[in-house]
Amino acid sequence: MQNLHDIMQLLKQYGTFIYTTDFLGDLHLMEDEVKELYKMGAIELQHFQMAMLILRQEATKYEQKQHRSVD
Repeated sequence: MQNLHDIMQLLKQYGTFIYTTDFLGDLHLMEDEVKELYKMGAIELQHFQMAMLILRQEATKYEQKQHRSVD
């Protein structure tokens, strides 16, 4: 797992599609879904950790971009 697309493909394998008009909200929903997959034992710890890292990095990048556009 290397990027957001990979996480979306992982979720898609389990029938989860997250597309709203709120990108940051989508990232949080994806976090919740990844946590549930891990709790159910559907994904390994390494994949869980990598997915969470990627999602949080994406959220940080988005928030910084939004902050810059306000300035």
